[in-house]
Amino acid sequence: MYRERLELTDRVAVVTGGSRGIGLAVVTALVEFGARVVIADVLDEAGEASAASFPDGRVSYVHLDVTDAGAVERTFADIAQRHGSIDVLVTSAGIANHQPSLELEREAWDRVLAVNATGTFWCAREAARHMQDRGGSIVAIGSMSGELANAPQRQAAYNASKGAVHLAVKSLAIEFAEQGIRVNAVAPGYVGTELTKQGVPDQWWDDWVRRTPMGRLGAPEEIGSLVAFLASDAASYMTGSVVLIDGGYAAW
Repeated sequence: MYRERLELTDRVAVVTGGSRGIGLAVVTALVEFGARVVIADVLDEAGEASAASFPDGRVSYVHLDVTDAGAVERTFADIAQRHGSIDVLVTSAGIANHQPSLELEREAWDRVLAVNATGTFWCAREAARHMQDRGGSIVAIGSMSGELANAPQRQAAYNASKGAVHLAVKSLAIEFAEQGIRVNAVAPGYVGTELTKQGVPDQWWDDWVRRTPMGRLGAPEEIGSLVAFLASDAASYMTGSVVLIDGGYAAW
């Protein structure tokens, strides 16, 4: 009984930003539990290669800029028509910025908020349109940085964007509950992905590990397994939750 509640057999999942890193780990976990997955990303070469690496055509790829509301609407409608439903959405598309606030240009601020926060909302809204008749699960990839201002990096735009994601998740969970749509967020700590490494000095890594009680960075597959749980019926009474998975960082 309990094992069956974790199964996602033949459910249709969309994973934005699923071509690499945490997103790709999520795709892998969902496939292992039986889902058919559509990767939606702007990294066409990486997305197509990642989709092709899975057997039996269980994973496909579509180009999608999550900041383009019209493109999001058209893409989700097309996915629902081609696959018959959208049962799971995971919003993993995201970018970071580590500039000090006094040096941060308006365009950089706007871009981080547009991808991380606004893009999450557009995708959640359109997925919900196609879940209304049968219910579904939406899982946003937030961050512990949406709950606290972590150091030593300066990332006000990123922190603000993830805080917005967390509160949007709580708001949408209430709004969509009557349609049987659950909305939750996973808030990772430091995870060893290429996005995390971009432009990061070595001393930051040392500091992150030192400040994390478990003494290491997380692995993408650890995030993927939690997302798969939230997507499944095993989490059927969870909605509006922001689940920290940070090696104890926020417990200090």
